Amino acid sequence: MARLHVVVVGDVMLDEYWFGDVRRISPEAPVPVVHVSRSDERPGGAANVARNIVSLGGRATLLAVVGADATADRLRRALDGAGVRHRLSVDPALRTTLKLRVLGPHQQMLRIDFEERPSAPALQANSAEYERIVGEADVVVLSDYGKGALARAAGLVAFARRLGKPVLVDPKGRDYSDYAGATMVTPNRAEMSEVVGSWSDLAELDDKAEGLRAQLRLEALVVTMSEQGMRLYSQDGVVRQPARAQEVFDVSGAGDTVIAALAIMHGVGASWEDAVAFANAAGGVAVGKLGTSVVQFDEVAAFLQGTSSP
Repeated sequence: MARLHVVVVGDVMLDEYWFGDVRRISPEAPVPVVHVSRSDERPGGAANVARNIVSLGGRATLLAVVGADATADRLRRALDGAGVRHRLSVDPALRTTLKLRVLGPHQQMLRIDFEERPSAPALQANSAEYERIVGEADVVVLSDYGKGALARAAGLVAFARRLGKPVLVDPKGRDYSDYAGATMVTPNRAEMSEVVGSWSDLAELDDKAEGLRAQLRLEALVVTMSEQGMRLYSQDGVVRQPARAQEVFDVSGAGDTVIAALAIMHGVGASWEDAVAFANAAGGVAVGKLGTSVVQFDEVAAFLQGTSSP
């Protein structure tokens, strides 16, 4: 696992958290005044996928587009601290995506997003860097948050597959045609319904999922379904992984942990069923933490052992 190298490409962002308490209502408007006592910042999006790969024991190189701004500088420092190699193409006209969350004692009170789409020249530079280094990868992960970094996803998938590299995709949007030929795609329940429509029961979901898998020529399709666990579709049929008992604290970033765990396990030769079981447990650990968090291999192993005990 320590020798495994995963190249991660996608939308990156900085997640910033302001923590405080509410002591009064503003005299200027009927809104609470939050007295901020501390703050924190963490790499988000594809950057969170990369740092989860490192925390699980692998090596990660992150490719993305950022602006020429202080947010990008803070993101680089956070990635360096997490042990993530990065090659970030700079778009001078872009504002690096920032998600600022204000949290009171018991809940998130406000989120403010700063985001723009990267330019065509910046995407071209990112693609050129990808073609230079993807041959070094054992696994490729595309992390699509719909911010524009994967506007050329079809070319990225095709190039990696020509080199014999497995490509795992965390998708976004209503059209998955750009992911055709990938190894695995991992939509959540809401994302799946955007693509195939609603379903009346699990049997109908299974039919639609298998149809999508065949249409995109995937080895595997995994649908993550929160309290209903995960469903794996492959040439071996359908495998259900039930949700593991865990108090849910925050689901943000859990999908990043899941695809990182799938990449790690597939990269070391695990079967799809075993990889999904491990990823399901990793997601269970992640939702017990605040915000975009990382999980350690030992945490997942302990969680698996604890939930399998009688």
